[in-house]
Order: sequence, then structure tokens, then C-alpha cells
Amino acid sequence: MNYGEIKKTDIANGEGVRVSLFVSGCTHHCEGCFNPETWNFGYGKEFTEETENELLNALAPDFINGLSLLGGEPFEPQNQRALLPFLKKVKELYPTKNIWCYTGYLFDAELLKDSRARCEVTDEMLSMIDVLVDGEFKQELKNITLKFRGSENQRIINVKKSLEAGTIVLYY
Repeated sequence: MNYGEIKKTDIANGEGVRVSLFVSGCTHHCEGCFNPETWNFGYGKEFTEETENELLNALAPDFINGLSLLGGEPFEPQNQRALLPFLKKVKELYPTKNIWCYTGYLFDAELLKDSRARCEVTDEMLSMIDVLVDGEFKQELKNITLKFRGSENQRIINVKKSLEAGTIVLYY
């Protein structure tokens, strides 16, 4: 897996001060995407053990609320396979920090059911995520007043409560 950028003090992509990882590779190709260079799976730098260590160290300060995964598309199957071992380390080292993930895939219709996104690690990856912002960015529904999302169709989902309830439970 490659990544396009790391932000070590991000306040735009989830609650509080966060460390954000922008992975490379996306097959959605949303019109008006803010990060189209990350559609290419080969864009940016290789995600290595050194990258993981850099991110884990950046998460250490008490003022960091957690990790945000963006893209590109974290739920492309090849990205899921690379991210899952890293997310396990994050949860082990920082059990009180939360993980937000942004995806163009729909939680209930594509991540929990057969789709091009689902693979052998999808359920376990979802179990590591606290908040999921789902749905493709829709240019015609763009709204700059929305909190932590770009278009009105996108949902901010409490993943753990949704999995327990068997239905979508919104975070906001």
C-alpha cells in the first residue's frame, strides 16, 4: 500500500486533534474529489514499518484524540489488508484513542454485504473503527457548513453501536 500524506495535527477530519493518514488508491473517482491524485494506487510513498512507527509516535501525546484514515479509499480491499495489522497496533498501544475512517462505500449496503469492497478482513477492520463517515462525495450535494463531511448524502456513523444494534446508529 502507498500513502499520499500524513498530517500529525489535523483538526478537520474528526473530533479533536488527530493524526491523519491519506492512503493511495480509490476506484470511486468522485466528481469534485478534493484529493484526486490519491486515486492512483501507486501515488505517494510506500507504507512501511517506518511509516507505522512514525504514525504510532505521532499518536503518543495526550492532546491527540486519535487516528483518521482517509484517501484515496481505506476500504479498497488491498488497503484493508495493509491497514488491519497497523490498526491492531494502534488499538493495542492506545486503547483510549479513537479511530475515524472516511469511505466512499456505504456501511450497510457495501461494507456489511457482498460488494467489491468486502474481503476476508473487512469485518475485523470495521471492529477497529469507532466512527465511519460513509458515502461517495456528491458534487451536487456539496455543503461547506457540514461538520466532518463534504456532501449531504454522507453519514457519520457510530460503528460499534451500529454493529451491536444491527442498524445504522449515527454518531451525530
